[in-house]
Amino acid sequence: MADDVERSSQTTQLYERLRTAILTLELLPGQSLAERGLESRFQASRTPVRAALVRLEAEGLVRRDGRSYAVAPIDLDEIAQLAEYREAIETAAARLAVRRASDEQLDELADELNDAADASAAGDSVQAGGDFHARLAELAGNPFFGTAVATSLRRLERTRWLEARSPEARSHARDEHRRILQAMRERDAELATTLIAEHIRGTHERLQDAVATNDWRRAQLLPQ
Repeated sequence: MADDVERSSQTTQLYERLRTAILTLELLPGQSLAERGLESRFQASRTPVRAALVRLEAEGLVRRDGRSYAVAPIDLDEIAQLAEYREAIETAAARLAVRRASDEQLDELADELNDAADASAAGDSVQAGGDFHARLAELAGNPFFGTAVATSLRRLERTRWLEARSPEARSHARDEHRRILQAMRERDAELATTLIAEHIRGTHERLQDAVATNDWRRAQLLPQ
């Protein structure tokens, strides 16, 4: 029993370390992830290494490469498809939330936005931004919306981290979040949905610009 608990703990720790390394591009798209190399690098045994890789594969962050694994490429077609999906889901959720969310719930979300304003690092900003979108979807009063948004954002986390690397991008996103929430607090569904759609499209366009202006990164991001 104690051995099982220790292996589970080691798997979780290794999974989190690998996931962070992939999201921050410490491990680049396409980079090989040999089990023996990971065992040595992270001082872990083979079973936790394999279990962590299986979890990352399910999230689309690694893929099998023969008998080994490699960091998954970022699929630009998938990114575009997810942007379309998010726009459809999040605008529908916002329209419902304008009708269903209480003033107290919207006030709480405003407080959360203010608390997140101090997020200066890209990773913290991505987490705060994702929390905002997920919470907004939850206020629709339909759990399927929240699940759909959270799942989409998880698939996009690596690219969202890239888009949020500059302080200017993070500040711009926070300002857009505030405007969206203000429209909702004023119960203006048309404005809220317009702002959300523009925000999602703008985020996608900024990501495309970031990829296009970094040749070495672009070569790594494009699917093989």
